[in-house]
Amino acid sequence: MDAIFAIDKPVGPTSHDVVARVRRAAGQRRVGHAGTLDPLASGVLVVALGNATRLVEYLTADDKAYRAVIAFGTETSTDDAEGAPTRTADAAHVDGAAIAGAFGAFRGTIEQRPPAFSAISVGGERLHALARRGIAVVAPLRTVTIEAIDLISWDAPRATIDVTCGKGTYVRSIARDLGAAVGSAAHLAGLRRTRSGTFHIDNATPLDALEAALRDGTWQAMAIDMADAMPRLPLVRLDDRQVKDVSAGRPIDADADTRADGSGHATIHARGIAPDGRLVAILRPVGPHRWHPEKVLAVAD
Repeated sequence: MDAIFAIDKPVGPTSHDVVARVRRAAGQRRVGHAGTLDPLASGVLVVALGNATRLVEYLTADDKAYRAVIAFGTETSTDDAEGAPTRTADAAHVDGAAIAGAFGAFRGTIEQRPPAFSAISVGGERLHALARRGIAVVAPLRTVTIEAIDLISWDAPRATIDVTCGKGTYVRSIARDLGAAVGSAAHLAGLRRTRSGTFHIDNATPLDALEAALRDGTWQAMAIDMADAMPRLPLVRLDDRQVKDVSAGRPIDADADTRADGSGHATIHARGIAPDGRLVAILRPVGPHRWHPEKVLAVAD
């Protein structure tokens, strides 16, 4: 089975747990996901099976959108509600205007410090593993991009915000830093991923429903075709001869269709599509109108 699914992950299981459940239901070992969600977070988790797992690195690079609930007055060891309180601060002066006024420092490309409990490696070991052993390590700053951050509601001491951000951004860190920015303390009290790339929560499949469909063989209607999973990548429409060349790892000369968003920006990858609509390969440009297969996903008939 080569397929991609947008799952509506419930609160509770880890992303690894979701992969394990899908693996068991599908009876297939090759399963991966594009973008970790913490146990307390819910929402869109893109999961790939079979040959589609080779696309995970491209799917992970897509931007993501979240609805977050931030509780002011307390910081925690994990920067979310799972951790122990580490600092309290008065939040009586915090209001919606103060929060919205602080957003300017968070928009655009910024330096962000990941949480102490995170999967970042320092000295070859994960920060969360060090933190659980009581070893205090300051996470190195990372450059991240926050495309949009907006206040949805304020119900003291909690704010609901929407965030659209690039790969590697920690919403937990946004919560912690937003607390400091308004002269208080804060942690992430709830998180729901509403979009991952082009996969929206409105079209995501509940995990239980997908497991049932995988077991009874009715999963096809829930699957996203590999050729349609990355619409941000332009198309290179291959003829039969080019399909054979790409399948054999040979470069081809071809024009790429305009990007789906109409921006016309330069790209470092494109989708090589066969006449029958199959995704043959992920291509990278090696010259004007010349493409080399970076990953071959289907061979010529």
